[in-house]
Amino acid sequence: MSFLFCVCQLGAEAALKQEVARRHPDLRFSFSRPGFVTFRLPATGADDPPFELHSTFARTWGFSLGKVAGTNEAQMAREFWKKLAQPYPADALAQFRHLHVWPRERALPGDPDFDPAAATPATAVGARLLALRPQLAAPWSLSINESAASGDAILDCVLVEPGEWWFGWHRAASPETRWPGGVPNLAQPANAISRAYLKIEEALQWSLLPIQAGDRCVEIGSAPGGSCQALLEHGCIVTGIDPAEMDAQVLANPRFTHLRARAKDLKRSTFSGFRWLMADANVAPNYTLDTVAAIVTHPDTRFEGLLLTLKLTDAALVAKLPLFHKRIREWGYARVRARQLAFNREEVCVVATHRY
Repeated sequence: MSFLFCVCQLGAEAALKQEVARRHPDLRFSFSRPGFVTFRLPATGADDPPFELHSTFARTWGFSLGKVAGTNEAQMAREFWKKLAQPYPADALAQFRHLHVWPRERALPGDPDFDPAAATPATAVGARLLALRPQLAAPWSLSINESAASGDAILDCVLVEPGEWWFGWHRAASPETRWPGGVPNLAQPANAISRAYLKIEEALQWSLLPIQAGDRCVEIGSAPGGSCQALLEHGCIVTGIDPAEMDAQVLANPRFTHLRARAKDLKRSTFSGFRWLMADANVAPNYTLDTVAAIVTHPDTRFEGLLLTLKLTDAALVAKLPLFHKRIREWGYARVRARQLAFNREEVCVVATHRY
């Protein structure tokens, strides 16, 4: 019997299970703790394609191989490798070049004790596992908590509880599957204006949008300016639209323009000549989509891509995500993707582009 493990934001377990039931009806829910959910995989034939999870709410995922539990970490580490030896003979372990170790999340972004990487306990457990790994016939290079290349095979160890580690493996593909725990290695600069700085940085790394220096970007809901600050650091020419005040750091940048108004009150011609549109307003998703629709469907505008934050102000909105995607595709954007970023709260990041 095979199982899949997923990690998610604290409190997003129900949304994850609801989404998996809709997009992968053959999976059966098995076990969960806050921020950690497992599913039973259906039996597959030899000719079936490799399984790939499609999920907005899974931070990352992999194939579960079980768990080890106890109070002695050295003994748990030895048991970890002993159990891995059952499905993988010693030399077969050499296919794994990365070991990702991380704890399940226990706080939300913006909370005082939020730490999506939780480097200290993960590093200690990773070092212990590395020290006790089996000796193979040939030299075995195994890195701890480094970003992997696409196609790399990765061993996973999730610190579900202090004395309970779940482990498995996955193959790196999309950006989030290359990061330990599905979280990019980002640190908020001391001068960052707001958490939106990290949100846009993660969104850019995940989405792989080809934003370049000199690109013209417009953001709806820009105050106080965290996202604009990050885009300016990428060399973009940025216009922020918000009736609230912007931070002085952003206002001082010659490549920034502030339009102190609501986007829906501006002439549509205001939005011509931009390559990218961002929106992160603290309003219901339909309000955001109504505002953006009026802009991107106007004949004077031609945006190559959109990066939108949709606030999931109640649980019922999770079920409406497919309808939101459908609406965005009707604007002419063929590829629409969504992810609850590590630095999001009760919201998702939606990226739309004309081409795949």
